[in-house]
Amino acid sequence: MADSQILLRVCGLSTEFRTAQGQVPAVSDVSFEIHRGETLALLGESGCGKSVTALSLMRLLPEPAGKITAGQVWLGEQNLLALPEQQMQACRGKQIGMIFQEPMTSLNPVMRIGKQIMEALPRRTRESLLDLNQRVIALLEQVGIPDPGRRIDEYPHQLSGGMKQRVMIAIALAGEPDLLIADEPSTALDVTTQAQILRLLQELSEARGMALLLVTHDLGVVAQVADRIAVMYAGQIVEQASRAEFFANPRHPYSQKLFRALPSREQRGQHLDTIPGTVPRAGSRLPGCRFAARCHLAWSLCEQQPPKLLGTSENQV
Repeated sequence: MADSQILLRVCGLSTEFRTAQGQVPAVSDVSFEIHRGETLALLGESGCGKSVTALSLMRLLPEPAGKITAGQVWLGEQNLLALPEQQMQACRGKQIGMIFQEPMTSLNPVMRIGKQIMEALPRRTRESLLDLNQRVIALLEQVGIPDPGRRIDEYPHQLSGGMKQRVMIAIALAGEPDLLIADEPSTALDVTTQAQILRLLQELSEARGMALLLVTHDLGVVAQVADRIAVMYAGQIVEQASRAEFFANPRHPYSQKLFRALPSREQRGQHLDTIPGTVPRAGSRLPGCRFAARCHLAWSLCEQQPPKLLGTSENQV
């Protein structure tokens, strides 16, 4: 990789799932980059392939159904897709951490949270159990959990949703990764807790110089946190831009439709704009633009030929 500031480079990533109907593509020819210390938001509605992309980067797809069929994922000088599983296991946690979408189901319900965090800590020579406990307590303090010395002995069911999410963040940070993948980290949280979690991720990223890949469907979250945005639709990246450029001038019709569907003071009392139809079913064979059937600007060529990403001064569309 020529640019030393690029931490992660994804090139032509494609992922499929084996189903009763045959091989179904979930991610198709996805490419993007994340620089050191940068926050990239992977934005799109449910079912567009965001979480599958994140799991593909970590090589955590359910096997044998899920399979990466093409592409390269470069973390520094390593192609993660070419690593033996043992080396990939060493990479998870230490170089790439991940906050999973549902903390209620991701935490072990019969194991104390201190033990779960301790399992993610890299071991040091001649380190006692007391030393490990102190490191766990320090992590819980860092993610904003009050009275961490008591909380380490509690079980997940004794914690609120926001606290469970903070524990998930502590587990992801335990290995001091260079890149943190956060898959919908504020889903199912109340507005106040959501703001706290997003602020915490920003502060941790800045303090550690850590890059962040934020998977979300929420434009409000993107506006708060992201440095750059990659818009995903039906398994493909359709637009990439800096935050300022994206909010000032979204280029792709899908991005434009997302903004028009947002409530605003100017539209008070009026019907919100909607995007007709639904995301194409996984496995649909669409030779042209995948958004064509829902696009108000589509014409005959759109259904026959896929559009190309074209670079502009600050973004790609």
